Amino acid sequence: AAINIYPTLEDKVHIVQNAIDLAKVLGVEVPHVAILSAVETINPKIATTLEAAALCKMADRGQIAGGVLDGPLAFDNAISAEAARTKHIVSPVAGQPDILLAPDLESGNMLVKQLSFLANADAAGIVLGAKVPVILTSRADNVRARLASCAVASLVAASRRMPPLPLAAE
Repeated sequence: AAINIYPTLEDKVHIVQNAIDLAKVLGVEVPHVAILSAVETINPKIATTLEAAALCKMADRGQIAGGVLDGPLAFDNAISAEAARTKHIVSPVAGQPDILLAPDLESGNMLVKQLSFLANADAAGIVLGAKVPVILTSRADNVRARLASCAVASLVAASRRMPPLPLAAE
């Protein structure tokens, strides 16, 4: 959503954690997160590759929990295991991401619009990180996308009202 125009590394930590938590609410047991950049190798001249590496290390250290992260990944090898194999990328995420983390608002907006208008993907627009989910749709969204936004926001709100599961006896 159009909240973080140029998210910082700290913002991205929260964005990724919120996305993982949402994916779990939607039934994904262990979400796979592809952290997108223009290239799939770490390049000090491309800040998003450094941030992707930092996010992955933060996940390794438990600062981001509940998902499997990999990046930087270019879009082709994030969504295509074959593209990843061609580029000799070994990744638990490549070809099977549940979450695509775009570097900024511009690239994220273009990605969503391409998926919606070229691939006829359904969209749902919600903002996470507040006390309650906020529905934020595009002016161009159809009724189906608006209903999906309401449904996803309802699921998130309901999951927050549920009591925590009891811990298993050891």
